[in-house]
Amino acid sequence: MGTPPVTHDDIVRFADERVNLKRDDAKELREQANRLREKLENYLEEHPDFDLRKMLLSGSLAKGTALKSISDIDVGCYVSSESAPEKISDLVDWLAKKLRTAFPNFKPEQVKPKEYSVAVNFISTGNEVDIVPILYDGDPKWRGYLVSQDTGEKLMTSVPMHLEFIRKRKNANDKHFAQLVRLMKFWCKLQKAADDGFRFKSFMVELIVAHLADRGTPLGDYPRALAAIFAFLASDEFRTTIAFNDYYDPKTCKVTNDPMRIWDPVNCENNVAKLYTASNKDKIVQAALDAGDAVDSARRAITKGEAVRFWQKVFGSSFSA
Repeated sequence: MGTPPVTHDDIVRFADERVNLKRDDAKELREQANRLREKLENYLEEHPDFDLRKMLLSGSLAKGTALKSISDIDVGCYVSSESAPEKISDLVDWLAKKLRTAFPNFKPEQVKPKEYSVAVNFISTGNEVDIVPILYDGDPKWRGYLVSQDTGEKLMTSVPMHLEFIRKRKNANDKHFAQLVRLMKFWCKLQKAADDGFRFKSFMVELIVAHLADRGTPLGDYPRALAAIFAFLASDEFRTTIAFNDYYDPKTCKVTNDPMRIWDPVNCENNVAKLYTASNKDKIVQAALDAGDAVDSARRAITKGEAVRFWQKVFGSSFSA
């Protein structure tokens, strides 16, 4: 087969224009999160017994996988587990009060409790920092416990270890790992907009791309790599249990009959797809099958216009080449 009408370079241009968060915008958002972190550090210097221990940028912005449409900045806030309440509603209210104390220059309405986090709003930019409490008792690798948004149970996590996990895949795959994660997240966003019942959270996307990258799937040609990712989702149908050996032996993960089994790379007791039903799984598989067919058709297309129309089935009407 000759060179397809829509090439890797065309996908790169589309991603730069429509998918990726611009470097300057990412820098501005990181700086705002860092200003909060520095304010807390300054407060801790004067109040070493304060119950908040550390703030760390987390989520897609920290990982370098943020989309252009990013709506908030995710920050993990490590709090003393001896002092903090464990019930999530009480914990969020408690954290909001602590943050107002640590950030006295912020108006009370700028620090608002949400259902599972505290939102800190910057009036000057309108940007919002979403601060998630992590119960912490002094672990040197900053392992702590999130209170699950879905079940209320405590789940061990570590922001630095998660970032190290992603950084390792980025280093092994140049810029391609992060870019393919962003392209897949963009595809997921379109699926969710078209179907309220479609679920496929970003963390799971990252782990599936990491799983394939670890097993040698070439990522340097985006049409081929996307075809491989969609083919895996459509053919495997989540029969494979996905786990990683960075921080534990995958054999120690507990056996479960959950329809989807994707283990947190820092916690072999946390199946991040635990609450996904067979129906949720089937929707992902069918969407991946349709997207894979479109990518294959685009790669076989004779004209560029024909190829673009197939790629629009994957990336929406904004796609052009």
